[in-house]
Formats: sequence, C-alpha cells, structure tokens
Amino acid sequence: MLDVEKIREDFPVLSKKVYGDLPLIWLDSAATSQKPRSMIQSIVDYYEGYNANVHRGVHALSIESTAAFEDARQKVADFINAESSECIIWTRNTTESINLVANTWAQENIKAGDEILVTAMEHHSNLVPWQKVARDKDATLRIIPITEDHSLDLSEIDSLINPRTKLVAVVHKSNSIGTVIPVKELAAKARAVGAAVLVDGAQSVPHMPVDVADIDCDFLAFSGHKMLGPTGIGVLYVKPDVLERMEPFLRGGEMVLEVSYEDASWNSLPWRFEAGTPNIAGAIGLGVAVDYLNGLGMENVRDHDVQLTKYALDAFKELEEELEIFGPKDPAARAGIISFHHPDVHPHDLGTVLDRRGIAIRTGHHCTMPLIKSLGIPATARASFYLYNTNEEVDALVDAIKEALRYFGNGVGTSG
Repeated sequence: MLDVEKIREDFPVLSKKVYGDLPLIWLDSAATSQKPRSMIQSIVDYYEGYNANVHRGVHALSIESTAAFEDARQKVADFINAESSECIIWTRNTTESINLVANTWAQENIKAGDEILVTAMEHHSNLVPWQKVARDKDATLRIIPITEDHSLDLSEIDSLINPRTKLVAVVHKSNSIGTVIPVKELAAKARAVGAAVLVDGAQSVPHMPVDVADIDCDFLAFSGHKMLGPTGIGVLYVKPDVLERMEPFLRGGEMVLEVSYEDASWNSLPWRFEAGTPNIAGAIGLGVAVDYLNGLGMENVRDHDVQLTKYALDAFKELEEELEIFGPKDPAARAGIISFHHPDVHPHDLGTVLDRRGIAIRTGHHCTMPLIKSLGIPATARASFYLYNTNEEVDALVDAIKEALRYFGNGVGTSG
C-alpha cells in the first residue's frame, strides 16, 4: 500500500492553487506526470555542481558528469531487467525511440511482401512510422481490431500473425481508453513465426513492473516525463543480438570511433546510437525518478492504480446514463485511465468547465485519431491517475462533471 498523503508532500506543484484559491487536482498524468522534489533537485545539482559534457573530458567535472550519466543508464536497465546498460539508448521520448527503430532496423529488415502488425489502439507514434515503412518497402500494415468491450480482439490472431509477419509493434497500455494489451502472449506468437516485437511502454513502464526478459521483446520504448522524470529524455531498449546488427541512424559527434576524409567507424554500444551532446541533465533526472519509483515498489504503484480505477469506475456509475465510458469493465485489465463522452456536450467544453474548478483532465483524440473515429465520436474527456492521486480527487471529479452537465442542461436529474 502506498502512503499517498506522504507521497503528495514530495510533489511541490500539488500544493498549487489555481484560479484564485482552488486546489489543483491533477488528473492528466497520462500526458505527463508531476515531478518529485528529489528529481527536480537532481537537475539543479547537476547544473550548479558538475555541469560538463560527458565522455569527452579528462577533467574532474567531465568525469563526475559521465559517471552520473552512465549510472542513470544502469538504473534504467535494472528497472526493466535489461541484459546490460549497453541495451539502453537515450532518446528524446517514446516517439523518437520508435522512429529510430523504423529508420534503422526496419529499413534493413522489412522487405516487399512482409507484414507489420499493430493494434487498433496505437498512438500515432506507433502507427505513422509503420505506415511509411510499409509504403517504402511495399509491405503490408495489418491491424488487430478491438472487441465491443474495448479489449483486444484475439479471435483471428493466429492468421494475423503468420509467416509473412516481420514485426509486431504494439502498445502495452492504451493511452486513450486504458486497455492493457497481453504483450507477452503476442510476443510468443511472434517468436513462433520469426517476427520481431516492439512494445510501446509509454503508459506501462511508469505504472507497473515491466520486464523485457519476461516479455521477450526486441524493442521497448518509453519516456521519462511520464514516470516522474523530466521532459526531453526517452529510452529505447534493444535486445543485444538485435542491437549489434543495427546500423546507426544519426551520424557525427559522439557516435564515431575513427574518422578519415574518406570513411568512418562507429563507437561501442550504445554510444554509436547517440550522436551529439545528449540530454545529460535529463538522463540524470530520470535516474533519480527511477530511484523514487523503486523506493515505492512498482507492484505497489500498480496496486494503487487498480484500486483507484476500481473506485473511479464505481463512482462513474452515477453517471452511466449520461456518459459513455470506454475501456474494459475489469479494473485489473486496464490502466488508471477513464475516458468518457457525452452525446450533447463536447469534451473540450466539459474539460474547460472542469478546469475552472481546478481539475486538469485531457480532452481530444489523444493522438489515437483512428481509434476515436472508430468509436463514432469526435473526442473523449480523459482522466488519468498516478501514485499521488486519491479517492477524494475522484469524488471531486464526479461532482464537477455532474455540475458541468447541469450547467449545459444535460445533467443528472434534469430533463434536458
């Protein structure tokens, strides 16, 4: 069990007042999480105490900076049970991590007639790059559909994953409707036909134990800013034997070993994939965020998500005649995300009214436009929870939605 009240003391922004004297209720952690004081301080400490470029200097500050930078890489490797820190490539975010795979491994391995398989729930970042690869390589992009209860439809999976399948690239947890995908099962089926596996872990790595060895994926992509870390730092895990065979994407700077006017050779792993000065402070901050999560225990973080989601689903039953709520009914089968829609009130309008009551939610298509369109709606309102959220905040959300619907003449107990 998490001591949420104690945890909240570690997050300075959660004491913020908005619109005068309204307490901030942050229910938009699927977009970006808030940051603990220890992580914020680690960035201040870096810039005030040992700011220097990494790997390039023999002076004291460069040595200290390099040690902290590579220590963070090891923390991330341990966090996801990677074989070694050499499997961890620093990027800017999940999107860049996936694009790195699309512009390296996929360009080298996808051929005409091959198939790339994704789900109907993909974030644009795990869909648009594969659309381009499929066009470039004359390959076929196939989609795993969803069921009426918004789970993944696996009824035809044995035909969707077939000898032509070269890559299975799937989200682990849907950012827009909260569905948890059985990535380990899909990875096993992909392995059986010789396909590679990429997992978009942007929503899963911050919220639950994720073990790349257990999943048996070739690639795992995730972002620091969704897991208490800073913006501008992301991670791409690549299985060692796959990484050894990949050609670097960006060239110049830190990634070279030797250069002549005619040719160049590449640095050791993972640095050959990190051209130019990296986000040193971001990596160090992410390492401290990992420390914070490890201190809480990821099983406890996941249990809190499930408990809070269950509480929210129960609370939303008061609104079930007013709102359509998306995602599986079972809290254990979904992330800490509640997406909902009212047929007569646009989500942007609803989100604006909630904002004026101090409640921050997300509205829109959540970078899953094909999925939202398939649901027959223009957008959803989305509340997303994390380790610092409480049942009382869920109650405040439900009360504010009721008030907002009454304001628009569509509320509980009205005739409009």
